Amino acid sequence: MAHFYLQETLRAAQCRPGEVVSVDGAEARHAVTVSRVRPGDRLRLGNGAGLLVQGTVLTAEATVLTLRVDDASETAVATPRIRLVQALAKGDRDELAVQAATELGVDGVIPWAASRSITKWEGPKIAKGHERWVSIVREASKQSIRAWLPEVAPLASTKQLAVLAATTRMLLLEPTASGRLTEVAAPTDDRDILLVVGPEGGISPAELLLLEQAGATQVRLGDTVLRTSTAGPAALAILNATFGRW
Repeated sequence: MAHFYLQETLRAAQCRPGEVVSVDGAEARHAVTVSRVRPGDRLRLGNGAGLLVQGTVLTAEATVLTLRVDDASETAVATPRIRLVQALAKGDRDELAVQAATELGVDGVIPWAASRSITKWEGPKIAKGHERWVSIVREASKQSIRAWLPEVAPLASTKQLAVLAATTRMLLLEPTASGRLTEVAAPTDDRDILLVVGPEGGISPAELLLLEQAGATQVRLGDTVLRTSTAGPAALAILNATFGRW
């Protein structure tokens, strides 16, 4: 079962063993025309909200395929959630970070217009950039067969992050910080954990000060400086192990 598809309309009540469910739209077209799915093949389906289904293909047309459910399971949402605040970065470095973080199990992504971000989302680019990140998260979730589809939040300013710092456990990835991420204790409450990654030039001193005053904590990954495309996924891997998510 190499193929996994998302059909957000799936509900647990209709996915009992023996029931027949359908996949339509772009997912069906990709399955039939690109992946060459045929009757008799076994597939995995998910709704992006915890439900995973395994089944056998009954019919495969260009616009719809049907699947007989063999098994279904539901995965509870992670608590607390770990979200990546990724600064916009030039090239595709921010997109690479979002893709890898999704594969590693991040629960949400927040695009951040940091003061040192060279790339800017302005005007029509805001919606276009957001749609691009949503697409990246969706495809990475399918590749890694994730039960939950991470949410991509609207573009945030530094002031908006400061508001979030008051109600979350915000960790600022800063190479000069005295404390290490590996020393961060496991959570004792349900507050979201936000990993904040700056752009190529790092988080500016003014931003560090504003976010710290709002309740954020600076931490470093190690003795080297990672690219903005690498820092977030590396930090997420550490927290997954520290918090027993892996």
